[in-house]
Amino acid sequence: MKKTTLAMLLALLCSGALAESQPAQTAERPADQLLRALLSGKMSVAEERRVGDKIAGNFLGAVKLVADPALQRYVNLVGGWVALQSDRPDLPWRFGVVDSEDINAFSAPGGYVFVTKGLYRRLGNEAELAGVLGHEIGHVIRKHQLKVMQKSQYISTVAVFLGKQLKNEDQLIQNLVGNGAEIMSRTLDKDSEYEADRVGMVLAARAGYDAYALPKVLEDIGHISDKDSRLALLYKTHPAPADRFDHLAQAVGDRLDSVPEGKTLDQRFYRLP
Repeated sequence: MKKTTLAMLLALLCSGALAESQPAQTAERPADQLLRALLSGKMSVAEERRVGDKIAGNFLGAVKLVADPALQRYVNLVGGWVALQSDRPDLPWRFGVVDSEDINAFSAPGGYVFVTKGLYRRLGNEAELAGVLGHEIGHVIRKHQLKVMQKSQYISTVAVFLGKQLKNEDQLIQNLVGNGAEIMSRTLDKDSEYEADRVGMVLAARAGYDAYALPKVLEDIGHISDKDSRLALLYKTHPAPADRFDHLAQAVGDRLDSVPEGKTLDQRFYRLP
C-alpha cells in the first residue's frame, strides 16, 4: 500500500469518517478506544495512565526498587515538588530509585519516573536530584514516549483498524510497550532529549533549586570513560553527556542570569549507605 494511501486512511480513522461509512456496530471496546486515542494523539489522562501502569509494571518486573523506604519517600517528596512546577501538576506522579548499577534514568506516560541506584550515587546534592527528575518529568509532560509509540505503531495500527481482530486492552498495551528490557533500551530522538534537559533546568529553578545542577550532573557523567559498562545503556538511549551539556549552554545563554541563585541543599540530600 502506498504511503499516501496510508496517510489518507489514518486521517479517516482519526476523524471518524471511516466509522461513519460502516454499519452501526456494538459499543467500541476499550482496546479500540485506546488505539484510536493513540493514533489521534489525544489520549485522556486515564488512557495515558493505563499505558504508564503497564510500562512501569514491566519495567519493575525487570529491575526492582531499592529496598529503602526512607530513600523512596525522599525521592517522591523531591520529585513531587518539582512536578508541581510543571504544566501537569495534577498527574498522579510516582518516583522511585531502582536497584541497578547502571547510570541512567527512565520515565513512563502518566507520571512514572525512575532513577537507577548507579546514577543516584553520582549525585552530590538535592538540586542535582531535582534536575535529573526534572529531565524525566519533561519527557512525561511533553508526551515524548507516547509520540514514539504513535510513530512506531503507524502501519500496524492502521492494519488493525482495517479488520484484524483486536486483542483485549491489556494485551494491546503489552504489544505497544514491550517487555522490561525493551522499555529500558527505548531511544527517544535527540530533540526530545534536549527539550527534556531544558525543561529540567526550568523546573528545578522554579522549585528554588540551583538551575545549573543538571548541567553539573552531565559534566560529571561526561568525565566517566565511555567504555564503562555502567554507561552502555545511557549512551544507547541518550546523546553523549558532552553534547547535551553544550546544547544546554547554547540554549540557555544568559537567560538565567537574572534568576536568584537557587539552593543545592547538600545537607538535606539523602545519602545511600
